[in-house]
Amino acid sequence: MVMLPDALSAHCPLVVVLGPTAVGKSRVAVEVARHFATEVLTADSRQVYRGMDIGTDKPTMEERAGVPHRLIDLVDPDHAFNAGRYRQAAVLEADRLHAARRVPLVVGGTGLYIRTLVRGLCPAPPADPELRTALMAIGQDRLYAELIRTDPESAARLHPHDQAKVLRAVEVHRLTGEPMSALHRRHAFSETPFTPLLIGLSRPADQLYRRIEERIDWQLAHGMVEETRALLDRGYGRELGAMKGLGYRQVAGYLAGEYDYEEMVQRFKRDTRHFAKRQMTWFRKEPGVTWLSIENDHTLERTASEVINLIDRFLASLNESTPSRFIQQVGQRSA
Repeated sequence: MVMLPDALSAHCPLVVVLGPTAVGKSRVAVEVARHFATEVLTADSRQVYRGMDIGTDKPTMEERAGVPHRLIDLVDPDHAFNAGRYRQAAVLEADRLHAARRVPLVVGGTGLYIRTLVRGLCPAPPADPELRTALMAIGQDRLYAELIRTDPESAARLHPHDQAKVLRAVEVHRLTGEPMSALHRRHAFSETPFTPLLIGLSRPADQLYRRIEERIDWQLAHGMVEETRALLDRGYGRELGAMKGLGYRQVAGYLAGEYDYEEMVQRFKRDTRHFAKRQMTWFRKEPGVTWLSIENDHTLERTASEVINLIDRFLASLNESTPSRFIQQVGQRSA
């Protein structure tokens, strides 16, 4: 069992294990968390929703192997959740673990959640429900056209059908008169509330895509269609952001008769491969990530051991430096 010395915990160390969907983060995280006697803080924008288990690939209680997993099942599918709410909850969990002299272990694939936790939140205005209702009424095509006109930089970065992010960017411009991209550039995500170690897990593309397809086959064989039908029957409509997530969106289309089962599976696998590619593009642009490539012949124990060694060296380096700056940061964050 590894506990942080009091002086070392004052550095506010934070370990992040990140990577694309299906790369194998969850199983590695359990082994690492057990070694350091800590907990997993999940950074997944879909696993925050209750009742969405198979489609979000939440680890089962057996797969968690007695390791507490936090920041899962926080809200119902019809409740809004965003990076700001995630950061607030995650900081509280990290502070609790620091107080217990444990190193927080953040694990996930939602790049914005990780960036927000590690580097702070861009000070954009809160959502305006009345404005949002009006914007949603004009339709996605016109919404994206407005984004192209008012914030071409954000428009080039966002997919035209990413309704939540396109709507948010247009909303921010309407509320502030400034493009979202300008706010991001000025903020530069330069806040440093923690001393982070970012470890990225990757696999060769062909191996990752095969794992994605195998996982989807497992999800469909273990109740993905039934889970989606149950959510729809409970009144969680296809227009909800939660229901537009991978798997649920494709299965809902199949249940509505828009295409047959085989096409649903093809769309599910294709869209998940594209999503994994976008995740890697995002993470490759993140500064300070130490990458570990996992090959097919690498065992879970080998990968976990490599991650543990990186964390050991990281903690040793902190032990050799002064913690005064980070003590001050703790006080600022808690104020």
